[in-house]
Amino acid sequence: MADTLLRIGDVARAAGVSPDTIRHYEKAGVIPRARRSDAGYRLYSPDALARVLLVRNGLQFGFSLRELARFLKAREHGTAPCRQVRATAEAILTRVEHRIVELEHARASIRETLTHWDARLAAAGDRAPARLLEALPTRQPSPACNASTPVRTAVPDRLARSVTQS
Repeated sequence: MADTLLRIGDVARAAGVSPDTIRHYEKAGVIPRARRSDAGYRLYSPDALARVLLVRNGLQFGFSLRELARFLKAREHGTAPCRQVRATAEAILTRVEHRIVELEHARASIRETLTHWDARLAAAGDRAPARLLEALPTRQPSPACNASTPVRTAVPDRLARSVTQS
C-alpha cells in the first residue's frame, strides 16, 4: 500500500496546483489530512488527487472553499447535500446576473466617457492637455453591488471578458 501513496508534490503536479494549495485545501478541510512518512513528508492516497480536482472544479464554478468543505463533510457523515449544493448554485447565478448588469452599465459608461474624451482631445489639439482624468465621471456605487455579498471572481471574470468584448 505504501507504493500507492503520493507525496504532496506529486499530487500538486498532477492537479496543476502548487504544494501550498494542497496544504491550504487540507487546512480548509476539503481534502483529508495526509498521513506522514517517517521523514515527515505528507503522503496522500490517489483519491486525494480526485478530490483536489473536484475542489478546483467547484471553485471554478463559483463555490467557496467553505461551501465545498461543508458539502464534502456532509457527504462524509452520510448526508446527501444535493439540495444545499443546488440552492448555493442558484445564489451564485443570482450574483453573476447582478455582476453582468453592473458590467453592462460599466461598459456603457466607459463608452460614453471615451466619446467625451475624444471631444476634449479634439478641442485641446496636439500640445494642450485635455485633463482626461479630471473629466472622469463621479459615480455612486450600483444598487446591485452589495459589499456584504462578495461576487466570486472565477465565474464573473470569465463572463466579464465575454460581456466587455461584445
